[in-house]
Amino acid sequence: MRKETVRMMKWMKMTWCEKKTAAAAGIALLAASLLLGGCQTRHKRIEIETTSAGAAGSAARGDALSAGGSPVAGSPQQGTIDIDTVYPQGKEDPAGTEGESTWVPEETTAPQEESTAGGDPSLVFENRDETVYVTASVLNVRASYSTSSQVVGTLNRGDSVRRVAYGAEWSRIVYGDGEYYAATEYLSAEQPETQSSPAVSDETETANQPAAADESTAADQPAAGASSGTISLDPDWEYADFSKVHSGSATLYRSEAAERKGITVCVNAGHGTKGGSSEQTLSHPDGSPKVTGGTNAAGAVYSSAISTGMTFSDGTPEAEVTLALALKLKAKLLAAGYDVLMVRESSDVQLDNIARTVIANQNADCHIALHWDSSTRDKGAFYMTSPDAGGYRDMEPVKSHWQQHHALGESLIAGLKNAGVKIFSNGTMDMDLTQTSYSTIPSVDIELGDKVSDHSDSALDTLAAGLLDGINAFFGQ
Repeated sequence: MRKETVRMMKWMKMTWCEKKTAAAAGIALLAASLLLGGCQTRHKRIEIETTSAGAAGSAARGDALSAGGSPVAGSPQQGTIDIDTVYPQGKEDPAGTEGESTWVPEETTAPQEESTAGGDPSLVFENRDETVYVTASVLNVRASYSTSSQVVGTLNRGDSVRRVAYGAEWSRIVYGDGEYYAATEYLSAEQPETQSSPAVSDETETANQPAAADESTAADQPAAGASSGTISLDPDWEYADFSKVHSGSATLYRSEAAERKGITVCVNAGHGTKGGSSEQTLSHPDGSPKVTGGTNAAGAVYSSAISTGMTFSDGTPEAEVTLALALKLKAKLLAAGYDVLMVRESSDVQLDNIARTVIANQNADCHIALHWDSSTRDKGAFYMTSPDAGGYRDMEPVKSHWQQHHALGESLIAGLKNAGVKIFSNGTMDMDLTQTSYSTIPSVDIELGDKVSDHSDSALDTLAAGLLDGINAFFGQ
């Protein structure tokens, strides 16, 4: 019998402890083969998933209604282990090729599940192909099976998704154009009853506390609000007929804080509309050309319905970061007593700039669009002002509202400055934007930095706190 070999081929760097665990598994197989005698071997590759430290699965509970979650030990990693499987002489491999046989030798057990090197049962995934439903009011969808991983979007109660792998703590689901993870506890084969204003249960609130509760921020706590339903673009609303992409919807959340303010803030996570950049809309409702450059050049009568956004220097799409900040700001606003109109809570919403603006006009008291600039100077935060050029401020609805836009922008910049955020120049930049060209409420495109700016979780917490401070000042709260 030839000498058995075990070799680890990693997709990501593993810790020394993980190497020892994988090696131990190989030694066990080698010992079994030596006892059998007169055996042949068949090559087999097993996929494994590991954690760098701790049990990442234990943090899955409570991912519903979390705006981002606190980092926990155990960021997931993946890899493969190649082994030579032993089977008795005289038993042929039915497939006739290495690694593809369905025959299972009596002396060994074929793996039926994806498992981790550490053997944590909470991180074992069983392949599935089934439809499940969300039972939480709002459920985070994450890049991997840990509350420290990136939130790529959210699902609402009653939403159906395809589950492709089941685990005790986490499930792998099809979301958008990829596969991601959601907490198993909040997925059910039975469709839940719909609720017009679902309340946050005590059990859910407890489950959503981060592991280190004394170190958590307001954004880590469950949002103190309930969904009042989705809002689509009404074709009868003013300027609605200028929109080209409007099959999606926004969601209105009503604060359940003890001192509800009766003020609705529209939080618009910039970008995140697949295919939107291929559509064109009028730059101005009166058909006049743009007076400044931007995504489109000065003089353009038509502009992109919505752009895809830039990419940070570390490869992160701007749309992911604007969404992460929007979720944090939503949580802080609800906890402070504001109602919140969320334009986007997933990687894609089919609403262009005009649709987003018109929905905000009709359902909110102010409109804040979150963006990062495409420069590479780490120049700081600023808001887009309505340019005093080419008659732009004489055009309706800009004429009646540009001063309100500027007042909101000044308040936001002051709040960010108080929070220690770097501010660019005097905090303003003239820009002819579709958003402000169609806004009939105080409306601001605020740029929170640029391609090289810090967009870590802690940096986003600081930005959300500064924005809340600015909103309080604007509304005299």
